[in-house]
Amino acid sequence: MTGVPASAAGGSSGARRAAASASTAVPGKVAGAAPAGSADGGAPGAGHGGAPSVGPSASSGVRHGGTAGAAAAGEAVPGEDTGPDAQDDGKAPRGAKIAAAAVNQASVWNIANLLTMLRLVLVPAFVALMLADGGYDPAWRSLAWAAFAIAMITDLFDGHLARTYNLVTDFGKIADPIADKAIMGAALICLSALGDLPWWVTGIILGRELGITLLRFLVIRYGVIPASRGGKLKTLTQGVAVGMYVLALTGWLATLRWWVMAAAVVLTVVTGLDYVKQAIVLRRQGIAERKAALEEKEA
Repeated sequence: MTGVPASAAGGSSGARRAAASASTAVPGKVAGAAPAGSADGGAPGAGHGGAPSVGPSASSGVRHGGTAGAAAAGEAVPGEDTGPDAQDDGKAPRGAKIAAAAVNQASVWNIANLLTMLRLVLVPAFVALMLADGGYDPAWRSLAWAAFAIAMITDLFDGHLARTYNLVTDFGKIADPIADKAIMGAALICLSALGDLPWWVTGIILGRELGITLLRFLVIRYGVIPASRGGKLKTLTQGVAVGMYVLALTGWLATLRWWVMAAAVVLTVVTGLDYVKQAIVLRRQGIAERKAALEEKEA
């Protein structure tokens, strides 16, 4: 009977020793020849029925050598940004988009939005304090004024913080104006319901606020109406006037608050008309630009 070669007699153990010695002898060539499609930079089919891994040092050498060899040969390197997630057209990888979305989601809980949420919570608290004990107790009215003052002060800071520290979010864009109008509307309605403020004053202020908000949504396709200095002065004057009415003031302070409220009503009407004018101009410009773009495209 003829002798059986050692490699055949050894079976799979012999093949493993042969593969190990071959990979140890020429690691550079094996690594450099590793195709880009290998799962972890080793020989093709490794881990799927091919030659098993040969140990930490050898596999480490294959991985690093494979990366260097493939990079030198201009081939795709396993583990690098290749494939559909890293294209040459400058688009962000899919993983980066997911990570950015996660960051944006987490940024909803920033300091600016937390201040906005605080104002929303203060609305029902203010109403409860304002109407406590019939609505005419000076102590409860003072607590209601404190809640109103905190809400108005946070309104001054949340927008500034969002713009300064790049904390602007979709939630803030929606919740901030809602919180502003909710606290002001609640105060005006409570004052009118208690007989401290004429209903026509409440109607003018709330009608203007709701009307301008609707107008902004109608012309948003053409652009954004920026907040004017007059609008900011109006907001400040309204806050001071309503705050003075919330407090149980008498004497000359009661007279002063009437004049402050009169100034607030005038600024409310004037700035409202200015916003309407800006909206009309913005709409005309938008229509003209679209018409010019269509004509240029047809030409």
